Amino acid sequence: MAIAAGGFVGGQVVSAVLLLGIAAANGHLAELAALATKPVPPPWVVIGGLVGLWVGFVGALVVASRSSGTGKVARDMGLRFRWVDALVGPAVGVAGQLVLLPLLYLPLAPFVPNLSKRLSAPAEHLTGGFKGGDLAVIAVLTVLVVPVIEELVFRGLFLRGALRAFAGAGRRTGPVLAVVVTGVVFALAHFEALQLLGLGAFGVVLSYIAYRTGRLGTCIVAHGTFNLVAVVAVATTGGLR
Repeated sequence: MAIAAGGFVGGQVVSAVLLLGIAAANGHLAELAALATKPVPPPWVVIGGLVGLWVGFVGALVVASRSSGTGKVARDMGLRFRWVDALVGPAVGVAGQLVLLPLLYLPLAPFVPNLSKRLSAPAEHLTGGFKGGDLAVIAVLTVLVVPVIEELVFRGLFLRGALRAFAGAGRRTGPVLAVVVTGVVFALAHFEALQLLGLGAFGVVLSYIAYRTGRLGTCIVAHGTFNLVAVVAVATTGGLR
C-alpha cells in the first residue's frame, strides 16, 4: 500500500511539473491555476494532468512488481481477461451509473440544490465543451486508458497490499476490510467531495469483484463502461439526469 501511495504522490508531482512546462511553452504560465480550476479547462490541461498522474502510477506498479513480485506487472497484478468479462463488465458498469448512483443519491436530492448537475461536474470537467478530435482523445483516454491504469493500481496493487495488511484480522474480516478500504481510497483519490459516496460504493463493488475473481478483467470492463456512460451523457445531453 505504501508503494501505491508513493506512486499517487509522485504522479501528482509529475502532473504539476508537466503542466508547468506545457503552460510555459504555450504562454499560459501566469494563468495556469485559473485554467486548471475552470469547469471546462483546455484539453492540454486535462491530458497533461492525466499523463503526469499515470507516470507515477506506472512507476509504482513497476517498483512493486520488481521488488516483491515476478517483475511482470500483468501477472503480479492479475491483469487477465476472460470472455465472460465482455458480458458481466458492461452490466456492472451500466448498473453502477444508472441504478447504484441514483439510489444512493436519491435521499440527498431534496437537500442539495442542482444535485444532478453537480454530480456531473467531474465528467463535464473532462469532456464538456470539447469538440471533434479533442473530445475523441479525451473519451478514449477516459474510457480505455484510465480504467486499465486505475484498476492495476487500486484493484491490483492496493487491494493486494490491503489483503496482506489485514490478514491478521481474520479469514472473513480481513478481506472485508481490504475491499472496503480499497473502495474508499479509490474514491478519496478522485478529490470529489460530493461524488465520494458514489465512487466509494462503486469502488467497493469493483474491489469485491477483483477479490472474488482474482483478476482485473471484469473490473476494467466495468470501469470503462461506467466512464463511458458518463462521457456519453455529458457529450449528448450535458450530464446525467
